[in-house]
Amino acid sequence: MRLSDSVTKNKIELDKKEVSIYLCGPTVYDYAHLGHARSALCVDLLVRVLKNSGFKVLFARNYTDIDDKILQKMQDSKLSLTELTTYYINAYENDMKALNVLEPSFKPKATQYIKEMIAFIENLSAKSFTYKLDDGIYLDTSKENIYFHLIKRDLSEAQSRLEKQSLKRNDSDFVLWKFDDEFYEASFGKGRPGWHTECVAMIESIFKDGVDIHCGGIDLLFPHHENENAQCRCLKDKNLAKIWFHNGFVNIDGEKMSKSLNNSFFVKDCLKDFPAEALRFYLLSSHYKAHFNYSVSDLKASKKRLDKFYRLKKRLNLAEFNDLQEDLKELKTKLAKDILVALSDDLNISKALSLLDEFINEANLRLDKEAKNKEFKELCKESLRESALIFGFGFLEPFSYFQFGLDDEQKAYIKEQISLRAKAKEEKNYALADEIRLKLLEQNIALMDTANGVMWEKIDE
Repeated sequence: MRLSDSVTKNKIELDKKEVSIYLCGPTVYDYAHLGHARSALCVDLLVRVLKNSGFKVLFARNYTDIDDKILQKMQDSKLSLTELTTYYINAYENDMKALNVLEPSFKPKATQYIKEMIAFIENLSAKSFTYKLDDGIYLDTSKENIYFHLIKRDLSEAQSRLEKQSLKRNDSDFVLWKFDDEFYEASFGKGRPGWHTECVAMIESIFKDGVDIHCGGIDLLFPHHENENAQCRCLKDKNLAKIWFHNGFVNIDGEKMSKSLNNSFFVKDCLKDFPAEALRFYLLSSHYKAHFNYSVSDLKASKKRLDKFYRLKKRLNLAEFNDLQEDLKELKTKLAKDILVALSDDLNISKALSLLDEFINEANLRLDKEAKNKEFKELCKESLRESALIFGFGFLEPFSYFQFGLDDEQKAYIKEQISLRAKAKEEKNYALADEIRLKLLEQNIALMDTANGVMWEKIDE
């Protein structure tokens, strides 16, 4: 398995069979947006490839559950810290479950590691890397002789992303602890942790010796990841991670996603209009490092590509698949092995999906000619199942996938019409039976008489 490191720009070979991964998760003051989803899905694909390749994966995805934005939302909503953050953590996890994101090994919350953060800052202070201002404790970056190591820029290039505080010794210095009488006791003053200290303290607490792969959106490279790494180097004289894995921005119709532009699409809203697996397929369809341009028209086109997977699944009379389990057996089919080879080269998703497309096209052509070839059908079934374990889509029962977008009342109506049609056919009233079928077709509902009875699906407009 080779991954591109954001710092060196080189592809690095993973040379051990146990891999630790940390993803900077959401700050939980609002619902998950497409940027959160894109980051989680890119890392989920990485985790799946590693697990399917025989690696043992220890994966942590954190929640920032104390932050200035959270405190502001508490004021606005009149909710307590626990009430607010618990609500949005649950909402985030519901979205991730819908998108088939595997459960992490660890889901640390910042508020669970306050003692460790205080001890971390005390150790930095003991080595004279910190200083105190009226509003908090700061790291003196001038004492960290290779600050800007990650982004490889000088101070003038990074000015726009630095925290502004006129009393700081250096523009690049950042707060480790914010004084606040409402929160936690510490030897250096009552307060709460700064964002950049939260993640590094949690990583050091969970993984003890840093992390193999540190993940997040490219917007976190500076200053967040630079500042995490600076603290680690000051305290431990080593880098926090061996590989820095960053996914590209999500743009909305060509503009960078931003709440200030009112174009920050929530995952929950996308899932009202499209199957969750279609959104997953779409957000994974370009390389993780590429900036992703979201548009509804592109999502619709992407869904048609996923439809082909489900049409073959339906043709093979395949039911629902189970997702990846910890007791994974070795993948056997050529399709799955070829997909793994492609994805093992820095998650080459374009190559991997093209292999799947080719397989589906060739399988359909062969099934047209060899409709009774049971051995080939079994190979197709196993190939689809194993590819689903790698990609994280394709698990649904085909007809339920094609019935997305209808509520229980509409489904009950369709069921009633199917019953009326069956009764008409029993009474040899074929004109009425055809009338019912055509009436449903006008409502974009197609009926299919199968060996398992009458099935139906919604036709995309």
